[in-house]
Amino acid sequence: MGIPDPLPMPVTPVGRDGLAALLERPEQAVVALDFDGTLAPIVPDPDRARAHPGAVPALTRLAPLVGSVAVITGRPAEVAVRYGGFTGVPGLGHLVVLGHYGAERWDAATGTVRAPAPHPGVAAAQAELPRVLDREGAWRGTYVEDKGRAIAVHTRRAENPQGAFEQLSAPLHELAARHGLIVEPGRLVLELRPPGVDKGVALTEFLRESGARCVLYAGDDLGDLAAFGAVAELRSHGTPGVLVCSGSAEVTELADRADIVVDGPSGVVELLSALAEALSQPPLS
Repeated sequence: MGIPDPLPMPVTPVGRDGLAALLERPEQAVVALDFDGTLAPIVPDPDRARAHPGAVPALTRLAPLVGSVAVITGRPAEVAVRYGGFTGVPGLGHLVVLGHYGAERWDAATGTVRAPAPHPGVAAAQAELPRVLDREGAWRGTYVEDKGRAIAVHTRRAENPQGAFEQLSAPLHELAARHGLIVEPGRLVLELRPPGVDKGVALTEFLRESGARCVLYAGDDLGDLAAFGAVAELRSHGTPGVLVCSGSAEVTELADRADIVVDGPSGVVELLSALAEALSQPPLS
């Protein structure tokens, strides 16, 4: 099957194979998406992030046409569900939100969240964090987001966002190490979280559980590199896949590895809508 307009043509042969496989066998495909920067625009205050207005309508059209749709995010699952507006939406009955890099799971079918006990190092690091920020003189403009199972230190609102990010990198790595955590850098954010969970692990486990034979993953940030790596590994073993970068001038690593680059969340919505349109067409006789 060719790739119909207005779907963008992947720039790599493996990406073109992945998209063709998705179009040929959509019932065996998983469409997986990051939340912030992919479905929702990046904003200075992460508590004000909301899904792009076209995201839910596009997902509602697409979800019944593919095997599964999963949102994989570093946020708590319940927060992503609320900010995404995913609850009780007709057509999204099989949506899954994997929060905290897969440590939490929300299923639209039940409306419930499943999660293990939090890592004790998160609370310990959070208690120590104010002293670290005070010692570094980094309070002004720095925003600390309590994610429950992780702590995110945002520098986007600082007077010198990139300078503050670089200044805090080493102290926060030291703080995380003292409490058995790791630091996940992102777009002007440093997140302290437990080891052993990332979007690559979450995506691989979900694909195994769902029995998917094809995957499309869309992300925008450094935290999505693990999922990109997982798709690359799957492709090396014969599972077709498509890598989509929700483009940003702040992060180039994903664009360099992507099969398709779109213009942020609005471009992701256009891609999802075009994919739904292509899958809705009757097969050529």
